[in-house]
Amino acid sequence: MPATEDAQRNAVTDLELLIRAAEAAGEIASRYSGPDARRWDKPGGQGPVTEADLAVNALLEEMLPAARPDYGWLSEETEDNSDRLQRESVFIIDPIDGTRAFAEGSRTWAHSLAIAKAGRVTAAVIYLPQRERIYTAALGEGAALNGQAIRATELTDLAQADVLTARPNLAAQHWRDRQPPEFSRSYRPSLAYRMAKVADGRAGAMLTLRRSWEWDIAAGDLILREAGGQTSDRFGKDLRFNNPRPQLDGVVAGPPALHKELIAALDPQGPGIDS
Repeated sequence: MPATEDAQRNAVTDLELLIRAAEAAGEIASRYSGPDARRWDKPGGQGPVTEADLAVNALLEEMLPAARPDYGWLSEETEDNSDRLQRESVFIIDPIDGTRAFAEGSRTWAHSLAIAKAGRVTAAVIYLPQRERIYTAALGEGAALNGQAIRATELTDLAQADVLTARPNLAAQHWRDRQPPEFSRSYRPSLAYRMAKVADGRAGAMLTLRRSWEWDIAAGDLILREAGGQTSDRFGKDLRFNNPRPQLDGVVAGPPALHKELIAALDPQGPGIDS
């Protein structure tokens, strides 16, 4: 490669690279009709996959490592290996987050792309092409929706908040007082989109008590933190990425006051929910 081309490639920031990749992924996925796309179930109860997931993954796996050959690779649709554990930086990719929703014809699915360095996410994109929403963040530079800065809600009273969570998370066994604190509940099928909605202030907080795959939450982790929110696992521990088994102990996220209230209400001895 000529020196000028190499310099141009290196001048592209990690965030700019992820934005370009997400937009290209949206073009690929939008060629498919979810209900008509070929679909099958992964082994071990890991959920469905469609031909669109694999087409997007193929594009991203060709495009991103070519631009950053020293970065590792972790994707829901690529067989994992230990090579990424030797890399300081790693791509963490969910080609289509919300595959069930995609296959049912919903517009609420997303491409979730992140880069983590030394366990912390430093660049992130969540793109919903069918809703024309692209959430972006780079470490220390704030978060944006379609180029406009976003902030998490300033609510401090959980009782006034809309919390994005699945109904099984409300079971008595998960909470210190044998019942969840008072809040309104909503749900979205894409875990990445739930985190993005908290980041832009349209939801108060989110939580999942399931063991959560890194590719579902890495991008949302940074976007929400850069929007003034706080994230942790269900025990209040910081989220760290590129683990040997790329799963975390659930996610609790929201502005600091709501996050604190949720963590205080959860029973640390609760059983969690099998993924």
